[in-house]
Amino acid sequence: MTESGFRPTGTPDLAGVTNNADFSRLEPRELLATLLKQHVVGRPFSELSAVTFDHHAAPVMGHVLIDALEDAGYSVDDFDAVGALTAAAVPMVSAMIQAAASRGEDLDGFVMDFVYPSIKGPSIEGRRVVLLDAWLSEKSYVQTSSLVTLRNGNELGLDFGIIDQLGGSVVAIASLVGGGAKSINVVNPTTGDSKELPFVQVFDESELR
Repeated sequence: MTESGFRPTGTPDLAGVTNNADFSRLEPRELLATLLKQHVVGRPFSELSAVTFDHHAAPVMGHVLIDALEDAGYSVDDFDAVGALTAAAVPMVSAMIQAAASRGEDLDGFVMDFVYPSIKGPSIEGRRVVLLDAWLSEKSYVQTSSLVTLRNGNELGLDFGIIDQLGGSVVAIASLVGGGAKSINVVNPTTGDSKELPFVQVFDESELR
């Protein structure tokens, strides 16, 4: 048994294998930056699933995201749920739910999906939501119900429209990595209404290259 009380896993030959970086000595934000750099440097874009599903990132990612939102003026009291725009963002949702719980706050999560129902998770009717992605910039493809890119000028429009139709309201969009934008303009394809949504990024691309 390990100190935690759980049965050790893996074969004996793997027990001594460690990562090149000594993650235990890094602060949460620094740890996350170290992981992200491995998949950002030299690449125009990556979904970053290798980071968001990494066991090193899991314990700290939610706290770093909540801290970034708080620094931008959004406390957990300002939103009720977080939603994943891509598969890579699903672990981000789970991490934020658990991080909020450790701080004594209640937070729900959901996933935007191609297949009906478009939102998988608790009802968002009457609730304030923050949408999440791992890397959101002009080079990224938001592979959700919208299937658009930030270059099209109607980014995230269908997702915004679906949330609006289901009675939710988008407070902000947040990402681990961003291209420096402070806001994202979305157009509801049903009503044609346009709205400027705040965009919160943990890291700018330039910090990681």
